Amino acid sequence: MGLFRSKYDKLTREEVVDAICQLEKESQRIEDELVEKQKKIDELMAKGRTETNREIKLFYAKKINALKTEREDSVKRAMYLMYNIRLLNKLKSAIDDNKFFKTSSKMSLGGLLADQRGLAKFLNKTLDTRIAAEDVLTAADETFAMVEDAYEQNGAIYGKSEDDDRLLAMFETEEAVAADEEMFAERVEPAPAVDGEKSDPVEIDDNEKEQ
Repeated sequence: MGLFRSKYDKLTREEVVDAICQLEKESQRIEDELVEKQKKIDELMAKGRTETNREIKLFYAKKINALKTEREDSVKRAMYLMYNIRLLNKLKSAIDDNKFFKTSSKMSLGGLLADQRGLAKFLNKTLDTRIAAEDVLTAADETFAMVEDAYEQNGAIYGKSEDDDRLLAMFETEEAVAADEEMFAERVEPAPAVDGEKSDPVEIDDNEKEQ
């Protein structure tokens, strides 16, 4: 009676390595996008801090929050790819081990695969993990579409969310601090110089200005 054969018997190491390379390229592309998104967020944050028009500030806040959402989605994709790469690397190692056991006189491949029940349990566990991961992505996509449709129907496109309010409050607080610093600088005048000496700034009291 021959050994149990499956589609994995025809799988080559080169095919697995090629699949890993493709996933790593996609993972690197997502990582590059994440860097670009973060740069854009930083740029918009800087613009929001200096912008004086409240409507434009609100636009920046919404754009920042949208980019943050895209960034979170990209992170999830990258994590999913990393998980697949890890599994494929395990498969590659298994192929390497398989080749080693076949060519090694110290260990029998038949002895390694003698526990068919344990092998089936391991393979089923890996398959269940993959199916569960795909189900999570499918359910998330359906939920996103449902929420997006509901959001478009409610008409609150130009409203402010809690995240928008927090960013606007931060922008306005920094504006107030900058205004206070400017006011303080205007109230400071140089003291009279003493024959060749540089004068030190002296703060002028409001009552003295009126006199």
